[in-house]
Amino acid sequence: MVVAAAELTQAATTLAETLRLSVLGKLLLATVLGGAVGLEREMAGKPAGLRTNILICVGAALFTQLSVDMATIGFTPDGRPYGDTTRITAQIVSGIGFLGAGAILHGGGAVVGLTTAATIWVVGAIGAAVGAGAYVEACGGTLVIMGILVGLRPVEHRLMAKRRRIHATLRVKPGVPFDELQKIIESQGIHIFTRRTYEHDTDRTFELDLIGATKQFDVLIDLLRSQQDVVSITTD
Repeated sequence: MVVAAAELTQAATTLAETLRLSVLGKLLLATVLGGAVGLEREMAGKPAGLRTNILICVGAALFTQLSVDMATIGFTPDGRPYGDTTRITAQIVSGIGFLGAGAILHGGGAVVGLTTAATIWVVGAIGAAVGAGAYVEACGGTLVIMGILVGLRPVEHRLMAKRRRIHATLRVKPGVPFDELQKIIESQGIHIFTRRTYEHDTDRTFELDLIGATKQFDVLIDLLRSQQDVVSITTD
């Protein structure tokens, strides 16, 4: 019985090594961790959602495992591997960088997608940690990421509620430069999001998108109306 049990254990060990069940376990863990982050992104309506984050995490884990395996194919006489275990892994960072860059959009003076790009980057790091066998770091990193994405969202919403974006049409006398007006606007803590200039026979018109604290807009409008070169200012 003891011999049979030993043979069965040996056979199971051989089968596990043949099927690389440990590697499959890593990929499964990468699927779970990447899926946890991806589910939050999916529920938030972000472009890089459940499947994208799972694929990134699993891919990074697989590349890291391959990097280790390929580096240990041969050894020098003193026992050191011929290959470099960091060579393939290092390219994960570059590849994830391209994906992140594709998630960032720029238009109309606005940059969006930075959080999505950062999430893609850090999910790749989680996958690499799983592939390297750093399970505690991978699970701990996932918990930290989820805490940041979910826990800080109410704080972010409260901060954004204190800021407001308005569209303003500022008409000034012909030839009046925008530099002095810009100084007045920025002195009130208002950010100029976009600006378009239109020249007319009777005035120069600036179409502005402004972002700032709600209470500062009333102060700014009164201040601009008091300027001699300002014909009118309207907001919506």
